[in-house]
Amino acid sequence: MRRFIVLFGVIALLFDFYVYQGIKRISADWRSATLRKAVRRGYWIFFIAFNICFTVVVFQRFSTGENNDFMKWIMNLFLIFFVTKLVFILVLFGEDLVRAGVALIRLIKQTFSETESDKKLMPGRRKFVSQSALILASIPFASFLYGMVKGKYQYTVHRSTLFFEDLPAAFDGFKITQLSDIHAGSFDDPEAVQRGIDLAKAQKGDLFVFTGDLVNDYATEVVPYINHFKQLKAPFGQFSVLGNHDYGMYAKWPTEKEKEQNLRDLKQHHADMGYKLLLDEAVTIEKDGEKLSLIGVENWGKGFIQIGNLDKALANISKDAFKVLLSHDPSHWEEVVKHHEKHVHLTLSGHTHGMQFGIETPVFKWSPAQFRYKTWAGLAAEAGKMLYVNRGFGFIGFSGRVGIWPEITVLELRKGKAPA
Repeated sequence: MRRFIVLFGVIALLFDFYVYQGIKRISADWRSATLRKAVRRGYWIFFIAFNICFTVVVFQRFSTGENNDFMKWIMNLFLIFFVTKLVFILVLFGEDLVRAGVALIRLIKQTFSETESDKKLMPGRRKFVSQSALILASIPFASFLYGMVKGKYQYTVHRSTLFFEDLPAAFDGFKITQLSDIHAGSFDDPEAVQRGIDLAKAQKGDLFVFTGDLVNDYATEVVPYINHFKQLKAPFGQFSVLGNHDYGMYAKWPTEKEKEQNLRDLKQHHADMGYKLLLDEAVTIEKDGEKLSLIGVENWGKGFIQIGNLDKALANISKDAFKVLLSHDPSHWEEVVKHHEKHVHLTLSGHTHGMQFGIETPVFKWSPAQFRYKTWAGLAAEAGKMLYVNRGFGFIGFSGRVGIWPEITVLELRKGKAPA
């Protein structure tokens, strides 16, 4: 922890020093010397105080496990300031590369010409560049503020039609509504959550599934929202699985028994909401005399808890059965599911949240999550096996969403080949 504090202090100081150079250039020709001094001194006073506060919060968070509202806001502001400063610095750094190139050329000229000897090697910073850096940096600053206030509850429906040649005919047109990563402990606006639930209800799915991370750490977090989420009903039932956060592994527990009791309580809350929790097991969904196997496993994730047992869940399922798997972490599909001897037609996951930050347009999709997960949102397919990754209903860590909005998934199963 001490090494982290020292490293953070050095990096924060370098960031602030670099940004200060731009602030100093912008304010250089202000008529009011008093205002100029106030801005420059105010910059250092604010960020030195903030960095000290952030360091104390981080130390307390990891030492005690406490995570109150004040801590969350400090962590959120740190992320906002970090991204904003980074954009500002990148613009200034681009200018500094040009300045360094000019200085190098002048130095070479001085070597061969005495007439250049009195010229200043390094050209000064241009005010225009610093102003441009400030304008560009204001974009992520405003975006993150929006994400904290509005974006985290900007529920969006994502629809996909999935074609399978061996889908039982009775399930042609069957709709699955999926939620994932509720993280009830992060909510601070029950009315906004209810709007999301109403939107999910309006999809009128035939089957409702939830793919893990009901809470952040404690089973009690979902208690205020049980009556909200129990409203989600579907003609063919409601089913769920556990995610890595549901096991309470990121909280400090006085005893192992309390941790175990927390998990038992959480499982009961699934039942209280009307969800059948699938723990390495399968159920049969029957429609018009034909069947679909719905399978659910405990969490299995690369770099995370790995206790899900796919072999056990598939033990009594025939190879020819049409299979839909609920597995919280998409790395399970990459590492295990798609290589299994029994063909799993469709896997539904969550976990990534799309990092709650990114850009999604009809022609372009980007998020830092892509550096960790091959499929971090939406659909992937390989050898007739499909994976769908839900972007998450809630949020954690950063109390907001920017560009990657909370998702309600609607998947329609169709029999036949996909259109060209």
